[in-house]
Formats: sequence, structure tokens, C-alpha cells
Amino acid sequence: MPATADGGIVAAIVQFLPFIAIFVLFYFLLIRPQQKRAKEHAATIGAVKRGDTVVLSSGMIGKVTRVEEAEVNVEIAPSVNVRVVKGMIAEVRNRTAIAANDSKG
Repeated sequence: MPATADGGIVAAIVQFLPFIAIFVLFYFLLIRPQQKRAKEHAATIGAVKRGDTVVLSSGMIGKVTRVEEAEVNVEIAPSVNVRVVKGMIAEVRNRTAIAANDSKG
């Protein structure tokens, strides 16, 4: 008897259809947005320049004083510079942005 006579191939496809649907759902809801965020983050880090305010992955906020190939120097307090690997920059803030609780206006 051929395999198609008893619905073997069709049954196998129907049996794997939920797994395929779950994979497609995960791709569009999890994998694709994460890849997009990673590309945006890499572009942001690549565009870091002297004078930018950055937030490090540890939560420290500082001003970029020097940019090198793989590292940046960040001033976290007056006359306190630390070398930071570019990958540890979580966010680049605008130089002219004023903090929300700052009274300057």
C-alpha cells in the first residue's frame, strides 16, 4: 500500500503543523525584534562621540571624554575618568537633554 493511501504524509504534516506555527510565532514576537534592537544598539554605540552623555550597564551616568576603537573614557565625576568597553554602554543620551527632575528651564 502506498503511504498516501492511508493519509500518512498528510497526517505527518498535520502533526507537525503546530510546531511550525509556534516557531513562526516565536520568530516574529521574540527573535526578530531582538535582532532589530541589537542592530540599533550596535549602531548607537558605533556613533558615540566625545561629549555624549552615556548610561553604562551598571547604571552609572557619565560624559564621554575620549573614544577609541573598543573602549571609551567616561568621566563619572569631576576629574574621575574610567575606561569602559563600548559594549557596556547601555544607552547614549543627547548632549542637550535636561534631566526630568532638573530645575533648569
